[in-house]
Amino acid sequence: MPSPSSTPSGVPNPPTLSQAGWDPAWHELLRQLADSALQPARVLREDRTLWLVLTAHGVVPAEATGLLLRGMLDRHDRPAAGDWLAITMPAQSPHALIHAILPRRSCLVRRAAGTSNADQIIAANVDTVFVVCGLDGDFNLRRIERYLALVHDGGAEPVIVLNKCDTCSEAELRSAEVVAIAGAVPVLLTSAATGAGLEALRSHLRPGATAALIGSSGTGKSSLANRLLEEASQETGEVRADDSRGRHTTTSRELLPLPGGGVLLDTPGMRELHLAVDEASIDASFDDIARLAASCRFSDCTHAGEPGCAVVAAMQDGTLPAGRLAGFRKLKRELESDRLRHGGAGKAEERARQRRFGRMVREVGRRKRQMRGEE
Repeated sequence: MPSPSSTPSGVPNPPTLSQAGWDPAWHELLRQLADSALQPARVLREDRTLWLVLTAHGVVPAEATGLLLRGMLDRHDRPAAGDWLAITMPAQSPHALIHAILPRRSCLVRRAAGTSNADQIIAANVDTVFVVCGLDGDFNLRRIERYLALVHDGGAEPVIVLNKCDTCSEAELRSAEVVAIAGAVPVLLTSAATGAGLEALRSHLRPGATAALIGSSGTGKSSLANRLLEEASQETGEVRADDSRGRHTTTSRELLPLPGGGVLLDTPGMRELHLAVDEASIDASFDDIARLAASCRFSDCTHAGEPGCAVVAAMQDGTLPAGRLAGFRKLKRELESDRLRHGGAGKAEERARQRRFGRMVREVGRRKRQMRGEE
């Protein structure tokens, strides 16, 4: 068995498996593999050909078996931060061996830059995603819409975090603008510098759950992470004065234990967000347009000039902001272009299946917490 470490590379107090989210539903998936030698582990961090994983015995490095390696056709097939694994721990090996990735309950995926058909996994098995936007030069409603589509597609619950509210004299106005496009998604005003809004942020964390921070560089994700972790474990950096964009102070995706139980995933800032989402995820992010579309004369209306289009009519009378419709149309064009270039319906259908499974598991968990009086 490899020698576990309680202090490996920035994990000084690793959580237990249950604190990291292991539950009876995961145990049943492991049992279905019908191999008593397999043990559960969760990926804390990926390091090229090795993974740092949490096990019942501590934190150990792990490598994939040859069979699993041969099945890794693209990045989507590789273990990612947040994945639950089936591993063995050979006595004479310095590493644990990864035999399988358990089916993901949620999976945030973006399309890799360039012309390849590769998907890049941002995070796996995340319950709550904090979409962090800075209330400085980074503020951009259209970008927030894109992040919401990403989270809806991944099957997690989004929370919009408008950070650096101490630097913005119009923070409440900006918040109202975001509330208008967010639908039922919570919108929080925070300041990592002053601590404002941190209690509201913590209210979305719970023991055994996984939260993630995503957003552009310089939005203050790592500073918020340090506040939630109650320690300065994440490196932070200054932003440029001209456009408020920052450096990538977080360079890898890593799960970190939260003081009250559960784990937090900080992610590197994303300068570009190429989406790999399906139509339902776009509609979920633009539910106001979806509701209007139900009143269009034609069921297949594209909202591009057809007679009797309720969406265009709402834009013309000022009910629907023109920028909102432009953002919707842009995502639809990207989706169609992606279909023509790459196909990928199979991947979209698989992610949809994973979302349904994840929703079912979360709903069962929510009902159990209600029965115990925890909600």
